[in-house]
Amino acid sequence: MIHIEADVAIVGGGLIGCATAYYLRKRGRSVVLLERGFVGAQSSGVNFGSLRLQGHHLPELPLALRSQTLWEGLEAELGESVEFAQQGHVHVAMSEDHVDITRRFAAAAHPLGLSVTLLDRQETLRRWPFLTPDVQGASWSARDAVANPRLATPAFARAALGLGAAIHEETEVTEISHSAGCFTLRTATRLTVTASNLVNTAGVWGGAIARRFNEPVPIFPAGPVEIITEPVTAFAAPVMHVVDGSILFRQTNRGNILFAGHPRITVDADSRRTRVPPAKMVTNMARLATLVPHLRHLHVIRTWTGIEGYVPDMTPIVGGSETTPGLFHGFACSGHGLQVGPALATILTELIVDGGTQTPIAALSIGRFQKQVPPDPASLRQEFHDDVLQQKPTT
Repeated sequence: MIHIEADVAIVGGGLIGCATAYYLRKRGRSVVLLERGFVGAQSSGVNFGSLRLQGHHLPELPLALRSQTLWEGLEAELGESVEFAQQGHVHVAMSEDHVDITRRFAAAAHPLGLSVTLLDRQETLRRWPFLTPDVQGASWSARDAVANPRLATPAFARAALGLGAAIHEETEVTEISHSAGCFTLRTATRLTVTASNLVNTAGVWGGAIARRFNEPVPIFPAGPVEIITEPVTAFAAPVMHVVDGSILFRQTNRGNILFAGHPRITVDADSRRTRVPPAKMVTNMARLATLVPHLRHLHVIRTWTGIEGYVPDMTPIVGGSETTPGLFHGFACSGHGLQVGPALATILTELIVDGGTQTPIAALSIGRFQKQVPPDPASLRQEFHDDVLQQKPTT
């Protein structure tokens, strides 16, 4: 039996957990991070890699803007590459309804600090002539970027370790208790951790931790399907993303086309294993060929998926527990975890060290679910349409 005492225990070694460990060590707090698998092996490592600002729900946008600033300086801070590239993002409108969504989002986002450029059909095709002539317009955000998700989380983990954080992989937490202002975590490897603060960054499995402290949330798992083709001559710099999320793609430095599209697939979080259905591959390949006709003859060379945690309003849960002092949540990012992760980790650090944050997060608190009757997870999956832009932003 090994026992460790720390200021903060973190459960979950994805991007948010590892970044929180890093920022807490920078502020002088002792940290133990427990991950039952390997850091970055779940949703943090399997996503599309888009750091987009367009399309966030408005309550989440201040968090996203703060995070983008962190991303812009992250490689210099961590001292290694995460393949960050500020290539911009195009929301492609394929109908008048799509055009209306882009206009409404641009008007609502501008007062919050995000400026996007609205383009008509003619200008859209002038800038990106490879698109189908059926496009009706686009919205362009130059500040949006991409990064390699497989590099980002390990980079934060190495940086945290370099500052003295303790990170234990293949260490499953089996029991969490709270008494007299102290959390005790017991693991399957006979390691016990006690800490005055507990950070829940366990992704879709964060819902189980929240339930232990009487804070149930309507979280459910879903899987992104990522598909990549053989390389071709460079022709597209930004991320191209149809407004309804039905298809999006970007070209890698090597020339491969990485593409995806909603809806995501149903996955089994308990087994932690999932696979890409062949029918989903065929659907997304057809959609890509419709959007960019000259890609229809490309060969797919690889595909993958993973497990992400979603809640119905498609915005993260971040902030302090409303039942248990010293408990902090940062999970259920609903497909946005890579982009908002650094800011979310910084905010969790500020809440623990300073007792508050200047970033408005009240609308993202776990308490927003407590006045609702949690829906059945099966019904959530049935009704799930997982592109935030299908819900028009409100002012």
